[in-house]
Amino acid sequence: MRRLYFAFLRGLSANRYSQAGVFLTTSAFILFVLFQLGSLVGLFTNAYLGLIAYLGLPALFMVGLLLIPFGWWRHSKSTGRPFRDLFAAQFSEEDIAARQEGAPLIRVILLLTLINVVFVGVIGSSTVHFMDSAHFCGTACHSVMGPEWATYQASPHANVKCVECHVGEGTVALFKSKLNGAWQMISATFDLYERPIPTPVGNLRPARETCEKCHWPEKFHGNSVVNRVSFDMDEENTPMYTTLLMKIGTGSEGQASGSHWHVADMNEVRYSSLGDEREEMMWVEAKQADGTWKRYENSNIIQSNVTGGEHIRSMDCVDCHNRATHIYEQPETALDLRMARGEIDRSLPFIKQKALGVLLGSYADKEAGLRGIEVSLWNWYRENYPDVLPAKAMALDAAITSIQQIYDRNIHPGMNVDWGSYNSYLGHQEGDGCFRCHNPKMVDEEGLAIRMDCTLCHSILADKSPQPFQYLQDPTVAHAGVDSTTHQYLHDEFWNTVLK
Repeated sequence: MRRLYFAFLRGLSANRYSQAGVFLTTSAFILFVLFQLGSLVGLFTNAYLGLIAYLGLPALFMVGLLLIPFGWWRHSKSTGRPFRDLFAAQFSEEDIAARQEGAPLIRVILLLTLINVVFVGVIGSSTVHFMDSAHFCGTACHSVMGPEWATYQASPHANVKCVECHVGEGTVALFKSKLNGAWQMISATFDLYERPIPTPVGNLRPARETCEKCHWPEKFHGNSVVNRVSFDMDEENTPMYTTLLMKIGTGSEGQASGSHWHVADMNEVRYSSLGDEREEMMWVEAKQADGTWKRYENSNIIQSNVTGGEHIRSMDCVDCHNRATHIYEQPETALDLRMARGEIDRSLPFIKQKALGVLLGSYADKEAGLRGIEVSLWNWYRENYPDVLPAKAMALDAAITSIQQIYDRNIHPGMNVDWGSYNSYLGHQEGDGCFRCHNPKMVDEEGLAIRMDCTLCHSILADKSPQPFQYLQDPTVAHAGVDSTTHQYLHDEFWNTVLK
């Protein structure tokens, strides 16, 4: 059989085209098998090697298969002889002699055809599996996808594959995603992409196909206490507390309440916005109990003057949770979080102030930024706190490492990603968020605005206060720096919310 196989390969090599085809198919097959074996034992993990193995080698294999018949066709044209005569001239009579179980050559052809079919199937399956991996998405085009990969790895969804959210189910969705991916590879190769990459809000899959596979608004979440610690920029880095009772509620029919009221089927909310970013609302309307719609229009926009087609969207999860995975932090919030976790020692004098200063500094590139953070902080403490530094050297080292990690995760000069490039609409700390709709400009036909009370979505138990539950203390007793009327209102509102 081996003799027949090599005889078959020699017979196929009628000219340089078919010889090249035999060489390419054989080499690609052997290299692919070796790569698969190496991957199984953990030798190959690099995404660029994966590109070669799952895209380059299959392409060479297919080109080789096409070159073989092309070479025979050229050979037939150049000699003026039909394929049958050329076939007989290339192979011995013993190889093509008819037998009961078929000519030996025919058996080899059938066997190799079967191997090719199986191999192409394995290649296709392996390629799709490789291209669907988060590692490929994040590292194959590292200069482009670096920001997304950095934030993905630190996100609550770091164990969810990219395709679970970005690619729909079924063959059509898979085909569309691969076509889109091909264009992205072309864009990366020829530098045709924007910096920073715009958020593809128009191409995101509906939340009911993605988010609601794991989360569902009908689940009753009730109220949830959220406590955030921030630190002043004084020498002691004094902690201040903001404590909120978040009214998450549920989207369940008949019980819709809290922030999830917006995604309840019975309370369908839809809107139209200016541009693609969903920041400036033209109008928003909510479905009423009788099936009619109550509309609020932006009084600052003359609706008749708006050009372009009106795009109407029904509100879902991502209208608020627009950065559920690729979460870019704000510098002060990021520092507060690390200080609260103890990664940055708040006993270092003025560490919050100085850390914020170096994070907001301007640097030539990322390497210069990381180096500048280290040098600036060490120099400042040497000059201003030489007596403190010996005892706090290790703490300062740890703080610098944490601050550099904040910078490395959120700042990507090569892609023009800076602080504020990608704001979150969750809440209203980084941008308008809730206030895109809940603002005095959005009025109904009677001129009444959508409610925007602070306590509509959360009860306030402390607001940058020295105590984490400042407004739960006795409001009849005077507290320094606390307005008694505000204290009484927030105290009563909380208990009314809890007890109703």
